[in-house]
Formats: sequence, C-alpha cells, structure tokens
Amino acid sequence: VPHFSVTINISLLCLSCFLRNRPPSPVNVTVTQLKANSATVSWDVPEGDVVIGYAILQQRQDGQMQRFIREVNTTNRACVLWDLAEDADYIIQVQSIGLYGESQASKRVHFRTLKETDRLPSNSSNQGDITMEGLDKDRQLQTGEIIIIVAVLLMWAAVIALFCRQYDIIKDNDSNNNKEKTKPSSEHSTPERPSGGLLRSKKKSPSVNIIEV
Repeated sequence: VPHFSVTINISLLCLSCFLRNRPPSPVNVTVTQLKANSATVSWDVPEGDVVIGYAILQQRQDGQMQRFIREVNTTNRACVLWDLAEDADYIIQVQSIGLYGESQASKRVHFRTLKETDRLPSNSSNQGDITMEGLDKDRQLQTGEIIIIVAVLLMWAAVIALFCRQYDIIKDNDSNNNKEKTKPSSEHSTPERPSGGLLRSKKKSPSVNIIEV
C-alpha cells in the first residue's frame, strides 16, 4: 500500500508539472471574412508564454465532417479555413502549442458560411454601373486638374510676356535718354581755337629801315 501511494503521488506531481508548463488557452477567437466555401479564424495569445504553433478543431454542427489542423514552428495568430460547405454551421476550437505540450481548447465558436447567391456576381449590371460611375468621377477629376494646370501655365506665360514687354520699353527709354545727353556735348566739343585764333592773332607792324647818308 505505501508503494502504491508513492506511485500515485509521483504521477500527480508529474501531471501538475505538465499542466503548469502548458501554455494558456487562446483568447478572443473570432471568425472573419466569411464566404460560401472559406473563412478566416484569428485569436490572441496571452503575453509571457512561449507558443510555437497552434491546433484548430473544425467540425460541422450536424456531425458530418470533422477536421483537425495543426501547425508548429510558426508565430501566426490566424488561419484560413478552406473547402467549407455552403450555407452550413461550423464549430471551431483553438489550442496553443508550447514547448511542453498543448493548451486546453478555447471556447467553442460558432459560425455559418454564406450562400453562393449572397456574393455579388462579377457580371452584374449594378457592379458595372458602380464601376462606370467611379471611372466617370476619375475622368472628371483628371479633366479638372488638367484645366487648372493649363490655366496656371497661361497665367505665368502672360506675366512673363508682360514683364519682357515692360523691360523692352524701359530699355528703349534708357537708350534714348543716353543719346540725347551725348548729342549736346558733341556739338560743344568743336574747338573754337581756329576761328578765335585767327581773329585774336596780332598783326605784325611793318618794319622801317632808316639809312643814314
């Protein structure tokens, strides 16, 4: 009996160590991007625990199909579920995989896939109208931008032309003023020395020679 009790104690101790080293269960398990044949499940892992993978238990609510997805050496916190039945109810549970085992399963999450008719057909007239309307708006925006750019360019061209014209006018006025200033100085620069010199030149007195006898 003592030997049996020791064995039980050792087993309980190992079990407690095993449970203590297992990571906690995932939280915030949600299903998004629902379609007729696929869906995306995501979850969160509490901080401070080493998680190296995940395991997902997927089953139909009517019990016709069950699938187990397991992946290790990954840090992903989401998984895409493929090959789902159209308009069917599913239940999923997620487990975290740690260094010493797997966590307990998360809470059961229920979701229902969509019908094929719930998706908007690619060749529907409404979608074509929406697409054409979007294209028309884009074209209108592009046309408006082009008109604004052309108007700005024309305005700058007019400003530059006006500036060049004013500059030419100012340049012509400056050249005319310089010509008027230099003209009088050229007229007064003619020396008066030749005429003045002739008028002011002294006449020589005639020389008289007296001869004594």
